[in-house]
Amino acid sequence: MTEKALRLGTRRSKLAMAQSGQVADAVSQVTGRPVELVEITTYGDTSREHLAQIGGTGVFVAALREALLRGEVDFAVHSLKDLPTAQHEGLVVAAIPVREDPRDVVVARDARKLTDLPRGARVGTGAPRRMAQLNAYARTHGMEIETVPIRGNVDTRIGYVRSGELDAVVLAAAGLNRVGRIDEVTDFLPVDTVLPAPGQGALAIECPADNAELVAALAELDDPFTRAAVTAERSLLAALEAGCSAPVGALADLLADGQTVKEMRLRGVVGTTDGSTLVQLSTTGPVPETHEAAMALGRDMATEMLAQGAAGLMGERAQ
Repeated sequence: MTEKALRLGTRRSKLAMAQSGQVADAVSQVTGRPVELVEITTYGDTSREHLAQIGGTGVFVAALREALLRGEVDFAVHSLKDLPTAQHEGLVVAAIPVREDPRDVVVARDARKLTDLPRGARVGTGAPRRMAQLNAYARTHGMEIETVPIRGNVDTRIGYVRSGELDAVVLAAAGLNRVGRIDEVTDFLPVDTVLPAPGQGALAIECPADNAELVAALAELDDPFTRAAVTAERSLLAALEAGCSAPVGALADLLADGQTVKEMRLRGVVGTTDGSTLVQLSTTGPVPETHEAAMALGRDMATEMLAQGAAGLMGERAQ
């Protein structure tokens, strides 16, 4: 008798299905059980409003979490940057696998890089964080660009460039990697130019906290360095009380000496969407050994950023 298949809850988008498929294969290997994908439609998938207006990150997550709590699926895969920073009662993030490329990328007409865009170029992105940093970069480098808010899946966004409606769009490298379209990228943005969203490029595998056997099996896919990094980034976000609508970028990266990871550097940025004001900070220290230490790293940096005026840049926070 074959073991009963584990049910993995996933959003229906091409990207969600691709990343869930990759996780399903990995979970099958560690558990020896087949994994079937269960497609769940979320409010974020059906609403055409801008993300900031419909409540930001949580809109993609709520339906998956409800299915988990009702026992309709055994575990779910989320893009970590879509996950609200508060822990959900009754659920646990059992694994955060090795992170994909966290950078943002440009897909532009005529294979252009960000620095080659024509004067007045229209650049599409759904993220106030990207707008703030792109506009700040343009200001300091004598460029003239217009950032245009867009939504939709990868096909839709790249379609705006192909049709000539936009000169360029900015997307996450990880998403394009996962759907096999990384070769369409015309420019990889250095993190010094645009810091990614906290947790960008990482996945979260979530399951009911009381299923000890499944929690233990999924934990084999956890990467402790990725977990430490994204915990610090998300702690910074939570302490800034940023929600999704605020333009916050953060990245923790590991500084290695040969094969040995020595330190972790955490960088954060908050800015006004027009790029006129940015508060940026960087701190380097030992790699956090515990969840509490990683949380403290993010919190301490947030406190410093708030002292430097970050709070005044947040705009109207969605209540």
